[in-house]
Order: sequence, then structure tokens, then C-alpha cells
Amino acid sequence: MHDQREPSPSQSLFWPVVWAVTLHVLMFAMLFVSFASTPELPPARPVIQATLYKLQSQSQATTQTNQKIAGEAKKNSAPVYETEQLEQKKAEQEKVAAKAAEQKKAQEAQKAAEAAKKADADKKAEEQKKLADVAKKKAADEAAKKKSAEDTKKKAADDAKKKAAAEAAKKKAADDAKKKAAEAAQRKAVEDKKAAALAELLSDDVGRQHTVADTFGDQVAGSLDDLIRIRASAGWARPPGANSSMEVVLQINMLPDGTITNVNIARSSGNAPFDNSAVAAVKNIGRLVEMQELSPSEFNPYRSFKMTFTPEDLAL
Repeated sequence: MHDQREPSPSQSLFWPVVWAVTLHVLMFAMLFVSFASTPELPPARPVIQATLYKLQSQSQATTQTNQKIAGEAKKNSAPVYETEQLEQKKAEQEKVAAKAAEQKKAQEAQKAAEAAKKADADKKAEEQKKLADVAKKKAADEAAKKKSAEDTKKKAADDAKKKAAAEAAKKKAADDAKKKAAEAAQRKAVEDKKAAALAELLSDDVGRQHTVADTFGDQVAGSLDDLIRIRASAGWARPPGANSSMEVVLQINMLPDGTITNVNIARSSGNAPFDNSAVAAVKNIGRLVEMQELSPSEFNPYRSFKMTFTPEDLAL
């Protein structure tokens, strides 16, 4: 019979150690692959749990080897955790930056929209202002045109009215001149007739004088009054306001040679300027030489007598 040898202590621990190391390597590999494939998982500190099966034949050396391997695994997992933390922090920072960029872009877009809206509103306001200015200018032009037309029409009407008034005044003046000439001619004819009668009366033929006196009677006396009026009108100045309704009675004193010695107002016309002008006109006669041809009895009524004067009497 062959003798059976018992294994040595080093040989009895070899295979358990190999199996333990292999088991730990596989666990580290699986852990690494798990971290690499799921980077988005929330950060968590990996805890590696290893179950060590104590073999009955495991010695103190195996325990130390296992502790050493666990320490190395822990040491290797620390950088992985820090890297994941940095990447997660970087990703969060990128998200915050992207969100801030989007907000900034949105704010800029909003500002651009508001600026465009304001520019459009300003443009519309400017266009409305231009339209209002154009309408205002048009209204002003129309008002000015209308006023000019009204002024032209008014001027034409005024000119026509002035022309008509001038023609009417011209016609009236012509009519007045014609009427005055006719009246003057008529008065002249009457005066010529009276003067002829007076000449006959004052002729040297006494018999003829009596015949004329008998024939004309009061007409001769009236002719002497008319002669006085004719001579007085030559020096009469018509005062302002004299009209046909006025009538003044003068008291006249005369010498036989025809000299007028005194003239007084016997009854006033109520208008002092006309009364005074009549007195002055009679005084300006001075002397009527025709009175020298009268007999004392014929002249006697003219020593002091009254005569009535009107503006028409003195306007001969």
C-alpha cells in the first residue's frame, strides 16, 4: 500500500484565494459597466457589498487579502463618483444656461415685437397727422377762395351801386340845371316886362306916365319891389340851412334920391343867419337912382316901407 500524503497548508488555501479574487474582479467589472451605461441615474454613492464565504479552511492571510481588495475597490470608486457629480453639475449648468438663453431670446423677441408695434403706431399717427394737415390746408384754401369770391362780388356790387348813384346824381344835376335855367329865363322875361313898364312909367312924358299908371296900377309898384329884390340878390350870400320855408319881413327907410338909409327886421324868419343875410343884401344896394324919377306923391310910400324876402327872392 502506498502511503497517502496530506496537502500542505499553502496548497489547501490556493484555490479558495483564486476563487475569491475571481469573484471580486467579476463584481468590479459588472459595477463599472452598470455605471457607464446609466449616466443619468441620480447620484448615489455605490456601496459594494461582497459576501465572503468563509471556508473552513480560510486562514488569516485570506481575510487580509479580501480586505485589501475591498479597499482598492473603494478607492477606485471614489473618482467615478466625483466624475459623475461634475458631469451632473455641468449638465444642470448647461440646462440653466439654455433656459436663460431661451428667456433672453424670448425677451428680445418681445422687445422687437413691441418696437415694431410702436413703429407701426407712430407711422399711422404720422399718416393721420399728414392727412389732417392736408384737410386743414384744403379747408383754409377753400375758405380763402370763398372769401375772395365774396369780396369780388361785393366790390362789383359796390362799384355798380356807386356808378348808379353817380349817374343818378349826374342826371339830377342836369335836371336841376335845366329847371334852374328855365326858371331863370322865365324870371328874366317877367323882369324884362316889368322893367319896360317901369321905364315907361319913369319917362319924361307926363301924359304917358299917367296913362301907364292908370293901365298898370299896382303892377308898377310891384315892379319897383321886384327891382329892389333884383338889386338885393346881386349882393346876397346864401347862408347854410336856408330853405324855401323861411320868410323875413324887413322895414326899409329911403331918401327921395333912392338912398337906403336904414334896414331893420320887422318879423324874423326864425333863422338868424338868413335874417342877417337879407338885411345885408338890401343895405348893399346903396341907392336906387330910378327913384329920382318919381314924383313926391309917387315916392312917398317908399320913404319907409316893408318888404318880405325869401331865399328864392334873393336867389335871382
